[in-house]
Amino acid sequence: MTHLLRRGGFLALLPFGLLVLASAMPSAQPPVDLVVRHEKEALPLLKQYCLGCHAGVQPSGGVSLDPADVSGIHKNAENWRKGLVRLKDRSMPPQGSARLSQGQRDVLIADLTLVLDAAPVKAVPGHTVLRRLSRLEYNNTVRDLFGVALKPADVFPADGGGGGGFDNNADTLFLPPVLLERYLIAAQDVLDAAPTDRLFFVKPSAKLSARAAAKVIIERHASRAFRRPVLPEEIVRLMRLYDSKKVHEDGIKAALKAVLISPSFLFRVEEAPVNAGNTALTDYEIISRLSYFLWSSMPDDALFALARQKKLRQPGVLAAQVRRMLLDPKSRSFYDSFVSQWLHTRDLQTGVAAPDRGRFPEFTTELKEAIYQEPVLFFESLFRDNAPLTLLLSADYTFVNDKLAAHYGMEPVVGGNFKRVAVDTARRGGILTMAAPLTISSYPQRTSPVLRGKWVLSEVLGTPPPPPPPVTKTLPPSDKNEGGLTFKQRLEKHREEPACAGCHARIDPMGFGLENYDPIGRWREKISGDPVEASAKLLTGESYNGPAEFKVLVLKQQETFLKNLTEKTLAYALGRGLEPHDQPAVKKILATLKTDGYKSETLIREVVLSLPFQFKQ
Repeated sequence: MTHLLRRGGFLALLPFGLLVLASAMPSAQPPVDLVVRHEKEALPLLKQYCLGCHAGVQPSGGVSLDPADVSGIHKNAENWRKGLVRLKDRSMPPQGSARLSQGQRDVLIADLTLVLDAAPVKAVPGHTVLRRLSRLEYNNTVRDLFGVALKPADVFPADGGGGGGFDNNADTLFLPPVLLERYLIAAQDVLDAAPTDRLFFVKPSAKLSARAAAKVIIERHASRAFRRPVLPEEIVRLMRLYDSKKVHEDGIKAALKAVLISPSFLFRVEEAPVNAGNTALTDYEIISRLSYFLWSSMPDDALFALARQKKLRQPGVLAAQVRRMLLDPKSRSFYDSFVSQWLHTRDLQTGVAAPDRGRFPEFTTELKEAIYQEPVLFFESLFRDNAPLTLLLSADYTFVNDKLAAHYGMEPVVGGNFKRVAVDTARRGGILTMAAPLTISSYPQRTSPVLRGKWVLSEVLGTPPPPPPPVTKTLPPSDKNEGGLTFKQRLEKHREEPACAGCHARIDPMGFGLENYDPIGRWREKISGDPVEASAKLLTGESYNGPAEFKVLVLKQQETFLKNLTEKTLAYALGRGLEPHDQPAVKKILATLKTDGYKSETLIREVVLSLPFQFKQ
């Protein structure tokens, strides 16, 4: 392997390295005045309103907040960060408990924010792991390696979703025995399907023997497949396979089949650091991380050239590559994979979300595909235009084809191709009002303010509610008026039960704002003959009536939304769930985003320049 760039030399030369080193140092001890103020103003309130339930041998919900002094908060920062979110959205203290006044709540929010910001978190990049290629990555890599159109990984065992909620997570990319057999079959299928001129790109001649030509072919394909320069001893072994065959082409294929079943191809291998502490990735490791982040595939010739020439870390080079790669057609893999897993709209493709065809016969395969593509195309346009990320919640345009335009009741669009169109922002605009998330957060026969509220809290804001109690009553599948009660009234009655009231008071108001959309995302004015009730009061005390006012209230939480989006993007890029030591990187990315007007490209660039992405431990 090429040698690692050790931290000492690299950081001594580059301003970025110095910045990373500074951000990796533990924070200083909290100032004395912070401790004094916390003990005087906040600690009595915490003891009065919080520790009565969240302390002792069996704390409420299994969440202990004891001790509540500054050092205790720092040691238990994860629980306290969750508690701060609950304070902000007013779900804590729960209904039925002694309530904080607005002034007391403001004191606690301000104090805990400062105390948690002062927590001594050491920024480290996380450990290097051996990560096999996901099915998507395998298909894209053999496509770019040999120019084949087939997708052999489609018959591989399904990849599971791990930390961060993505299927590129190293912890869940297992290697079941059946997959080894599939790799052997796939390797042969790929080589049989590869164009001859792509496979045997050097021909023997009077000046070049067959064996010499084979060595050039094998060395280039192996280096690209391994995403690094191939080692001399690896070439020796591969040439032995070539020599074992009598026919020139058969020998090359035998060597390349060994390449395609090598761990260096099947796994994204990063050399383990020799020294303790943070170690900079090699240039080849950087381009591999970058290409699998934005293309779900191997690096191209331009990235290989930058790594070979050691130009990757020159000022502005990585930023320019990010821009180039986001505009490349191969970036569609990122837009599709990230959006469909982040928003869970992939459930449309897998059949997890399946509207009742008897009640909704218009939900055809063509319409389902159009509904699935809308958020992907919208997300892609955002990055291609380098538009603000806040448009994800407040855009005045979307992308529709003829099927989706008719579904939405818009002006007709000719043909199956998607077109950017302006929308009536009172009804549409942004991911909250797209048919894909509205459909996957509904039941087969009716909408569910609970499912939709949970989706907004969990996927949009990153503040998921706790799971329901083991024994929970469910409402019937129909949304028809029963016993003289509308569906909303029946849900409100359900919320009166003590075991349900606390969570539903937080969840339901985040779902009622989307009740104007039926289970497949169409606009409606009535539910089973009754007028739609799309109004509610949030725990913050703010009220809304209809989706337009609801979107305004969600947009007011844009900092929470952007933090969640940043954490999701970083987790996807790293292929692992985030840990507390990643929070300094998240905060730095968010600060730069704010300075740059929340431009979408800034998010990707800053993730790529972050310590967790650039370094290993």
